[in-house]
Amino acid sequence: MSEVEGSGRSKLFRRRRENTPAGSKKRRDVWVTVEEEAALVARAEREKVTVPNLLISSALSEKNDSPTERRAIIAELMRLHLLLARSSNNINQLARQANATGEFPAEASEGLRHIRSVAMRIDEAIDGLTP
Repeated sequence: MSEVEGSGRSKLFRRRRENTPAGSKKRRDVWVTVEEEAALVARAEREKVTVPNLLISSALSEKNDSPTERRAIIAELMRLHLLLARSSNNINQLARQANATGEFPAEASEGLRHIRSVAMRIDEAIDGLTP
């Protein structure tokens, strides 16, 4: 059973980080003021992550985007991928018509090549964004 089926949630929307095979080896205690704690808790709630996850992802991120921003970017890329899949379906319908009539427009063939290349680029971008 996959993680999505077993937990009802996808990896994309987890609050906690995945467990590491060897377990956590180091612990860091961070002293913060009451105001800083309130700000951390508020931001973690906004981002829908735990405070430790927020601190680690913020500190180790090469970019300045938050976990929520990354999830929004990934979701948008997935919507684009779906749009490309629907466009591919339209081209497949053209292919069926071409099989029936014996004529396949050259533009449809070129369009399919373009859709496939863009879909591959989107998949690579999603793979590069996932934490």
